[in-house]
Amino acid sequence: MAPRPGDAWGRLLAALRAGPAAFGAQAGAEALGAQLLSELRSERRGEPAKGSLLAVVLEFPTLLWPDPAAAEAAAAGLLDTLALLAPRPSALRRPLLLAVTSVLAACGALGPDSAATGRLLPVLWALAAEPAPGPERRPLQATACECLRELESCLPGLLAGRLGLLRGLQDTPGTQAHRLLFSLTLRNALRALARAGPGARPRGLLAPGPLPAEGQAWDWSLAGEDGGDQTAPRGPLDLGPAEARELRAAVSQLLDASYLLTPPAQARLLRELSQVLRAVRGQPPALLKPQLVRLLGTARVSLLHAVLALKDAFGEALFTAQDEALLLRRLVGAAQHPALQAPARLFYLHCLLHFPENWPLGPAGEEGVPVLLTPSLAAGLLPGLLQDPPDLLARLRLLCLLCGEELGGDWALAHLQGLLAGLRQGAARPGAPPDSAALCFRASFLAARCLAGRPGALAPFAEGLAELYRARPDLAPRFVDLLVRAGPALAEPLGRALQRVAVEGAGGAGALRWHLRILTEVAGAQPPGPTLGFLRAAPRRPGDWAWEQALLGACRALLRGTPGPGGAVPGALADLLQELARGLDDPDGRDRARLYYSLFTHLAGPKLRSALGPTRSVPVLGSSLVEENEGFASALTVRETQAPLRLRRAPRLAKEPPLTLGLTVEASEMLYSLELRFRILGSPYEPLEAVRVPCLRPGASPKLLLLPLEPRRPFPALLDISVVYANPSGLTCYAQLPGLPIAFADLFLPLLPSSPEKGHPSAFQDLWAACLPGGVESCMWGPWRGQALQTLVTEHWKPFVVSATPPTRYQVAIRLPPSSQLLLQLEASGEDGVRVALRTDDWAILPLAGEYLRGLGAAT
Repeated sequence: MAPRPGDAWGRLLAALRAGPAAFGAQAGAEALGAQLLSELRSERRGEPAKGSLLAVVLEFPTLLWPDPAAAEAAAAGLLDTLALLAPRPSALRRPLLLAVTSVLAACGALGPDSAATGRLLPVLWALAAEPAPGPERRPLQATACECLRELESCLPGLLAGRLGLLRGLQDTPGTQAHRLLFSLTLRNALRALARAGPGARPRGLLAPGPLPAEGQAWDWSLAGEDGGDQTAPRGPLDLGPAEARELRAAVSQLLDASYLLTPPAQARLLRELSQVLRAVRGQPPALLKPQLVRLLGTARVSLLHAVLALKDAFGEALFTAQDEALLLRRLVGAAQHPALQAPARLFYLHCLLHFPENWPLGPAGEEGVPVLLTPSLAAGLLPGLLQDPPDLLARLRLLCLLCGEELGGDWALAHLQGLLAGLRQGAARPGAPPDSAALCFRASFLAARCLAGRPGALAPFAEGLAELYRARPDLAPRFVDLLVRAGPALAEPLGRALQRVAVEGAGGAGALRWHLRILTEVAGAQPPGPTLGFLRAAPRRPGDWAWEQALLGACRALLRGTPGPGGAVPGALADLLQELARGLDDPDGRDRARLYYSLFTHLAGPKLRSALGPTRSVPVLGSSLVEENEGFASALTVRETQAPLRLRRAPRLAKEPPLTLGLTVEASEMLYSLELRFRILGSPYEPLEAVRVPCLRPGASPKLLLLPLEPRRPFPALLDISVVYANPSGLTCYAQLPGLPIAFADLFLPLLPSSPEKGHPSAFQDLWAACLPGGVESCMWGPWRGQALQTLVTEHWKPFVVSATPPTRYQVAIRLPPSSQLLLQLEASGEDGVRVALRTDDWAILPLAGEYLRGLGAAT
C-alpha cells in the first residue's frame, strides 16, 4: 500500500474525528487501521508523527477493528512495533503500551485464549515490578501499572495470583500507581474468592511468593467478568486468623501512605479499601478512623465525596454524632460561601439533599432533610430571587423538604409562598424573557410535590398560577405540561382554576387558541358544562383551518369524558357537533364533526372512549379524518400486547391412555373470552384444537387445561402457544406466550390392555423376545449405587414396572404412541453402578432413550 503524504494523513484523520460514524459507514475504517499499523512500523515517520497516529488508535479502537479477531491481530502488530524500538529511551513506549491495552480491552479480544494478551501481560508486569527505575523510566512504570489496572478492571481477579508480589511493591518503589493497582487487585480478589466458593480460597493470599519464572503461564483461575452488584460477594468472606491479620496490616499500610497521593487518588483508594473491609467478616471500620480525622477538615471536593461515601457505607460504626454534626456544619457553610464557584456550591447542596444519616428515619431512597439540620443552620440556605437559577432551584428543593418536616414550621411555608409569588410576578411582566417563565414553572413543579399533602396551601398556590395564566395566556403549553407532570393533587384545583379563567375569555380574541388548549386538557377531569358553553359561544373564524382543528380537538376531549348520549350536557354536545358538521368551511373538518356525531350517538361511554383514545401504534397522518378513522379501526381490531397470563405445567396424575398434557393458566387481571391456540413445532403431531375459557379472574384458582397429544412419531417437540382475549376496556388483544417443551418422558404410557398381564413370570420375556429381529438392542451403564436405583424406579418408572426384584433388578416396559415400545432391564452390579439393557421395535427411539437415561444419570 502506497504511503500517504503528511497533508493527506491530516485530512483523513480530521474527517475521522469530525464524523466517526459516517467514516465507518464508508467502509474505510478497517483499511485505515491496516495503514496505521504499517505507518507505525515505517522508518520514514518520526516519533511525533507516530505519536499522533497512536492517539487515533487510542481514540477509535472499536471503529478501526470492530471484530475481536482483527483486534487480536492489530494488538500483535503493535507489540511487534514495541519490540522493534531501540533500547534507548523513546517517547513511543508509553503510547504503544496504552494502545495495545485499549485495543484488547475495548474490542473484546482480552482473555486466556488471546496470544497478544499472553505477550502483553509479562511485559507490563516486568515494567511494573522493575526494582529501581531511573527518572526516565518512572513514567513508563506508572503507565504499565495503569495498563494493568485497566486489565484488572476488565477481568476482575486477573492479578489475584500475584497479590503477594504486588504487596511487596508498596515499599519499593511504592509509587501512587502501585498503591492504586494493589487496592483494586485486593478488592477484586476478595470478590472473586467469594464467587468461587469456600473450596477456592487459598491460604497465604497476601504472603509474598517467588518471582514468576520466565515463560511461566499466567494464572487465569480467578479471572472473570464482573457484573457489578450481581457478582458482589454473596455474604461476608471468612478468612483465617493469620490471613485476617495480614489483610489488616496491608490495609493499614495503604492508609498510612495515602496522604502522599493526589486527592482524586486518595478518594479512589478510600472507596476501594472500604469495599475491602465490607467484603470480609470481622474487619473493623475503625482502621479508617485516623484518615477520617484527617479528612473531616479537607477542602477538596473529591475527598469530601469519599468521606460521605464512607459515611454511607459504615454509618454510626465509624461516625459519631459529633462527626456527623461537624460534617453537616461544613456542608452548610460551604453551600453558602460566596467565594466558591457555582458548581462547587451546587455540589455541597446536593450532598445536603442526599446526606447519609447515622440514624435514617425513612425507607432507603426517600428524600428528607438531615436530622441534625436545625432551623438556625437552615436559615442561611433559603432561596432568594437574586440567586442563579441552578442555585435557587437546589435551595428551593431543600426548602420544600423543610416544609414537610416539623422543624420547618410556618416560616418555611411562608418563605416558599413568597418566593413563588415573586417568580410568578417576574414571569407575568410584559416582555419577560423565556428563562423567567421556565424558572417559575420548574420551581412550581418542585413546590407542587411538596404541597401535595397540604390542601390548605395548595389552593392559594393554584389560584396564583391561574392569575399568571390570566396575565400570560401564551404560557398555556407550560401549564399543560405542569398539569401532566405535577400529579393528581395539583391537577384538580389547578385545572378548575384554569378552566374558570379560560371560559372567562381573558386576553381577548388573540388568546382563544390558548384557551382551547387548556380546556382540551382539563375536559376529562372538570365539569363539561362551562367548557361546552364556551365552545358554543366562541366566535367562528371562517377559513381558519387551525382554529377549526383546535375546536374539534376540544369536542373530542369532551366526547371522551361523557358517558354517552342522553342528558342536558350530552344533548348540547350533540347539537354543537351538528352545527359544526354543517357550518365549518373545511370539508375535512365537517367530515370529522360528522364522524364524532355518529360515534357519540351510536356508542356507549366505554366503547366511545376506546374508539377516541390515543393510538400509539398508528403514526400521525396528514388528514385529521384519516387519523380518526385509523384510531377508530384500531380500537375495533386485534391489538398485539403482552398478556397478563401465566401458564405452567400441571403434574401428570394418571399415566394411562389417552396421552394428555396438563397446563394450568392464571391471570393477573380480569380477562374475558379467552381462546388459547396451540401449535406443535419440530415433530409430527396431530393438530391441537383451540381451548376457550369464558373468564379468568385474578386471585382465583388456576384453570386446568388438558391437551390430548397424538404424536405420529414418539419424538420430543415444542408447544407454541398464543392467546386472543378481551380486556376490561372492551379491546380485543393478541399475545404470544412462552413455548413449553414436550419431553421424551411426557410420551410414556403403560402397556396396552391387550398386552400380557403384569407380574406374570414370562410376560416381560415374551415382550423382550418379540422385539428382535425387527427391532434394535443396546446397553449402557448408569451411575446409581445403593438405594439410588430403587428411588429412581419409584420416582420415574413405577407405572411401567412389569417385574422386579428390589432393590437390584427391575424390568420396565413402556409404550410410546402411536405404536412403539421401549423395554429396559436394570440390574445393579454392587457398588459399580447399574447395567441397563434396552430393546425397542423402533430404531429411531434408541438415541432418544439413551439421551433420556444419561440425563437421569447426570441429575443424580
